[in-house]
Amino acid sequence: MTDPSVVAAHRSRSAGPETHGRPPAGRWTVDAVAELFALPFPDLVYRAQTVHRAHHAANAVQLSTLVSIKTGGCPEDCGYCPQAARFHTGVENQALLDVGEVVAAARAARDAGATRFCMGAAWRGPKERDLASVLDMVRAVKALGLEACATLGMLKDGQAEALREAGLDYYNHNLDTAPEFYGEIIHTRDYDDRLATLERVREAGMHVCCGGIVGMGESRAQRAALVAQLANLDPYPESVPINHLVQVEGTPLHAKLGGESALDPFEFVRTVAVARITMPKAKVRLSAGRRELGEAIQALCFVAGANSIFYGDRLLTTGNADADADRELFARLGLSAQA
Repeated sequence: MTDPSVVAAHRSRSAGPETHGRPPAGRWTVDAVAELFALPFPDLVYRAQTVHRAHHAANAVQLSTLVSIKTGGCPEDCGYCPQAARFHTGVENQALLDVGEVVAAARAARDAGATRFCMGAAWRGPKERDLASVLDMVRAVKALGLEACATLGMLKDGQAEALREAGLDYYNHNLDTAPEFYGEIIHTRDYDDRLATLERVREAGMHVCCGGIVGMGESRAQRAALVAQLANLDPYPESVPINHLVQVEGTPLHAKLGGESALDPFEFVRTVAVARITMPKAKVRLSAGRRELGEAIQALCFVAGANSIFYGDRLLTTGNADADADRELFARLGLSAQA
């Protein structure tokens, strides 16, 4: 499903000596990223924190709230996703929310301290009639003084421009995993399809939110290949969500992994640290699976350079850390929400 040249191109790039955590040539080979993963844990975290402080306020965390504006019924077969129509997960196919419902959710998110409001729809890509409603939502969210982000699947010609004209700040479209592991997870769209949507977003002048999911049974080398893909986007994403797989009963990955975590939690911290080093100026976001990691691992992730979270008690269809618990954790750690 993946063009081997995509992988080969990234493997062939030389890294050379590093400056502020990024090779001066601006490219990361998979081998160079793998060497970061292999550093002793204290050395890796120290290096990531050093890079973090060179580019960001040391103890500030940006808060984003994610709301599903269209749940269930997706025609794709992403092995992790409970919204796929072909899987029996108990997630029903629901209609697109109306603008008033979205505005109410955005206002509540803003009043709770979020500065970015993200709207997700379970589509392969938006139809024009649905996009018109989303554009109204974007305008309404912007009127509340929030940054607006959307994840609607693959975009066709002209759709990214329409979203930008409505005021959308960020478009999320994750690569999910390394090119060589992608075919183990998804069969209904190619890696190049994802890259094409990211190119449309960039050409339209919007910011890119793009990351991946770890803990799907991939190897460390494949996690390194994912980070290399992200870091070698030109430019790399402004926001990089790092998701820890939440296994949902009825999905192929739950059946494959048996409900047991496929990832050592310290490996998740390593992934955050390597993302910070290779993409120094990006917001590195703790996304799905944060609640399951526990407070101690989350704290290590902040030390390793994470400076954004999804905030609120629910993501698209899975639970998230309670907002009150987040505020208490921030107070205990001496962190503050970024204005």
